[in-house]
Amino acid sequence: MAGNDWTRREVMKRAAIAAAAAGLAPVARARDYNDMLVIDALCFGREWGEDAIAALRAANYSGIIESLPRSDLQTAIDALVGWRERVREHEAAMMLALEAADFERAQASGRTAVLMNFQDSTMLEGEVANIDALHALGMRAFQLTYNFRNLVGDGCLERTNAGLSDFGLEVVERMNQVGVLIDLSHCGRQTTLDGIAFSGRPVAMTHTMCDSVRPGHPRAKTDEQIRACAEKGGVTGMIALGYFIGPDPGGETNIEHYADHIEYAVKIAGIEHVGISTDFPPQGISPWATHEEWFVPRTRWFKPSYQLRWPPWIPELDTTDRYRNLLAVLERRGWSTGDMEKLMGRNWLRLFKETIG
Repeated sequence: MAGNDWTRREVMKRAAIAAAAAGLAPVARARDYNDMLVIDALCFGREWGEDAIAALRAANYSGIIESLPRSDLQTAIDALVGWRERVREHEAAMMLALEAADFERAQASGRTAVLMNFQDSTMLEGEVANIDALHALGMRAFQLTYNFRNLVGDGCLERTNAGLSDFGLEVVERMNQVGVLIDLSHCGRQTTLDGIAFSGRPVAMTHTMCDSVRPGHPRAKTDEQIRACAEKGGVTGMIALGYFIGPDPGGETNIEHYADHIEYAVKIAGIEHVGISTDFPPQGISPWATHEEWFVPRTRWFKPSYQLRWPPWIPELDTTDRYRNLLAVLERRGWSTGDMEKLMGRNWLRLFKETIG
């Protein structure tokens, strides 16, 4: 990273802190934000009760990508059917995202379009034809792998760094044909590059961060991967979890660090190829999570290289005003309204038009 860029960020940070201390911190242009099409590329409900549904509207979400259970095919089918029922019950607040235009329809009607996604391909059970069956029920995206190896390829925590298997190549081809978005967020490094290279359509890394800003974390994407995704026409979403984007394992993470990842990704990929994502429920994590319920189980699921921390959230982003707060930071850094609109959702919308149709 260029020294001048780093110096500029430090100056901006200090100016923001000084302004806040004086009670003069800039406030995001709420009216502009409320008029924007906003898509959170990974936002899932811990429980989809009334508080979570209300939070979607408070956050001005025109769309989200949801994460569904995927342990086997029947579990996936049940989850897709369950979402259809949920949307029917809450049709004034939600709709299914079955094509790109549904996000624009959702915005126009004050609802949230939900794109149904799986964070693994285990639900295929080794059968490419199951992509067609799940697509018919409403699935529009899935990750090729999660953290570990499956029949498609290696995940980011796998000891080896193998790329896509022969079966994985068949899966990618079928996803392209049917109209299912390829997500590479948790894939291993070579699997990520293979997923980009062998796809005939643009791909996504819906929720990740920049390895050059947070070096060595297994979930981060390298400059090479971010650039390759952009060159394919894809979009990389910047994740809002504090322990992923913090400067070091012992440091405190704030919204400026999140903006640093976004700006670095834009520098590598271009403004048309970067988006937003949270990787947590719309109301945030702190309203419900405890150390015992959130942190302790994850110490069993993830390797030490995940560098888990408690608490996992960034206060300025753990609220339904998260992206209003982000716009205030980006405005201070000189962003135009047009570029912020692309980041908030227009880039995802363009990607959906080119993938799910």
